[in-house]
Amino acid sequence: MARRCDLTGKGVMVGNNVSHANNKTKKRSFPNLRSIRVKLDDGTTQRIKVAASTLRTLKKKKK
Repeated sequence: MARRCDLTGKGVMVGNNVSHANNKTKKRSFPNLRSIRVKLDDGTTQRIKVAASTLRTLKKKKK
């Protein structure tokens, strides 16, 4: 299962945890993905994974 938004392509970001002693360990930040149903032109529905920030943008553009 790919952790990627189907509409925008937003994926996992990689960075470092930096301790007080300046020790660095890798960390991963996952996008906030939601599963939604989309109605296609032919009348069928399909499930896609969309980032929550993308959903907010879609709702804003819908108004």
